[in-house]
Amino acid sequence: MRMLLVITLCVLAVALAAPPQDKGLIINLDNGELCFISMQCKSDCCHRSSGVSLARCAPLAAENQECSKKTLYGTYYRCTCESGLRCEGDFSIGGSITNTNFGICKDPNGRAGTV
Repeated sequence: MRMLLVITLCVLAVALAAPPQDKGLIINLDNGELCFISMQCKSDCCHRSSGVSLARCAPLAAENQECSKKTLYGTYYRCTCESGLRCEGDFSIGGSITNTNFGICKDPNGRAGTV
């Protein structure tokens, strides 16, 4: 795990040192492009569908979609919510470690029960 962190930091250091016009191969990736951690994506969500699948940049979760709180690993099985929304659900420390803390994106200013 330490070696993986060192490699990631080295790759990011090289990418961030590049002039702005050279960016896009390692960071600032569009949705659908392969990624290693969420920091590489324009959307800030590096998503994988299973533990053995390749991770790709994906859009953030919209209102009433499944979401994840921040992860310890930098990749998600469900993306975090769009700006202004909150991921509501039951969360635990164990779920943070196993990346299974899922909830639903809700608008904190929305009125529940209105007709």
